[in-house]
Amino acid sequence: MALKVNSPNVTYTKDSILADYEYNSTQVVRGDDGQIQVNPTSTKYQFKTETTVPKLGVMLVGLGGNNGTTVTGGILANKLNINWRVKEGERQPNYWGSVTQASTFNLGFDASGQPVHVPVKDVMPMVNPNDIVVGGWDINSMNLSDAMHRAGVFAWDLQRQLVPHMKDIVPLPSIYYPDFIAANQEARADNVITGRKACWEHVEKIRSDIQEFKSKNGLDKVIILWTANTERFADVQDDVHGTWEKLEAAVKAGHEEVAPSQIFAIASILEGCSYINGSPQNTFVPGVLELARREKVYIGGDDFKSGQTKIKSVLVDFLVGAGIKPVSIVSYNHLGNNDGKNLSSARQFRSKEISKSNVVDDVVESNEILYKKEESPDHCVVIKYVPYVGDSKRALDEYTSEIFMGGKNTISMHNTCEDSLLAAPLILDLIIMTEIMERIQYKTAGMSEFANMDSILTILSYLLKAPLTPENVPCVNALFKQRSCIENIFRACIGLPPQNDMLLEHKTQEHRVKGEQ
Repeated sequence: MALKVNSPNVTYTKDSILADYEYNSTQVVRGDDGQIQVNPTSTKYQFKTETTVPKLGVMLVGLGGNNGTTVTGGILANKLNINWRVKEGERQPNYWGSVTQASTFNLGFDASGQPVHVPVKDVMPMVNPNDIVVGGWDINSMNLSDAMHRAGVFAWDLQRQLVPHMKDIVPLPSIYYPDFIAANQEARADNVITGRKACWEHVEKIRSDIQEFKSKNGLDKVIILWTANTERFADVQDDVHGTWEKLEAAVKAGHEEVAPSQIFAIASILEGCSYINGSPQNTFVPGVLELARREKVYIGGDDFKSGQTKIKSVLVDFLVGAGIKPVSIVSYNHLGNNDGKNLSSARQFRSKEISKSNVVDDVVESNEILYKKEESPDHCVVIKYVPYVGDSKRALDEYTSEIFMGGKNTISMHNTCEDSLLAAPLILDLIIMTEIMERIQYKTAGMSEFANMDSILTILSYLLKAPLTPENVPCVNALFKQRSCIENIFRACIGLPPQNDMLLEHKTQEHRVKGEQ
């Protein structure tokens, strides 16, 4: 049940929430003489949120991989309330690690001055993850029960109980262009659509799969999410990727620089389905962006931000915010799942290296006292494939910083994380948040009708290593700013002002004044 707010700024109708909101910002003009002029600005918005929660399906590209089986098994365990035993005792299913399902917002303060927190899932009318219907594609034909055993993510007693519910789920054949993923994946590719380079028939086949999945399961809408192997970067060429017209022609001509992920994105957008890229490759070339905007379809990416990189964005934000200058960041990873095997290929690793390295750029650029123009820390990322550790990834980081009066400070960190158990709830958040954004529209004073947001969903940035943003919009990777963005957008949609970081100080002074009276 979504939260119902009693406020003059919000109106509830039979099928929507209408909320008035005033967005206050500051425009800064820096003169040639160094003087700074600050102009407060204010824009009035009205937000409309459809309250009818649809029957939602998600189609995963890479359904039979570690992430796909973990998401599917996690939903089933929660839906069926399957308990299981480990050596420490009995365990119950949960959605821990999910922002929408397991975290809260500070709504405000009660009469006694105590903060009131509400679950994020209750702030807006959101899809319940238990109700999501999962399907998708994989280049490997293994059913999801066997694929779950192969992944080895869940405890054995949980796997045993999930077998009857997963053994009949078999991935649809997927697209396989060998040049885009590591050669070591060849033996796995026994479930592929005919043809090893781009063609329009592949677009039509994926569209047909989406239509059939939607019809067969009686769904109101479908979202497509890529959680398959990391591709190498496509060589972006203006005459191939520069516009939708050029990209469409390149697909039909079988151009070698059209990637499988781009085919899935095109098919998804033409079907009116939002598309999320959970890997670091450059799926969203200019032609795909143009198509998404033309069709008014949402896209989000790139690359799940689940473990080491999330910590990195927090730690560097803390250091720079404290006036400390990180000068060297070295990250070493070893993992043994199929993602690690694919990334052992240099071209696929390069895609991941870029997304993991760029995560600190905006924080560095925010402080011109510490960093001169175009100066940045030395940043090295290493990933090694070690089969024995399986999905239990090891991440070792060293942060060296310059401190007061020429001193140096080094922080070393070791993080062992169950890779897919961190990624799975994040995938659910991406799906749930994308779906509700499809039901939110806005209007300003100069607009006669409500309109959709921009096709690029920047609200998903908290969940992604290399957030996709519209042209001329800065990329923000500081984690708590990204989390605040989610909270404040949802608050705006129910007629509440943004959370003010002065609240605690205000309450302190309010309490003092009352005491003096």
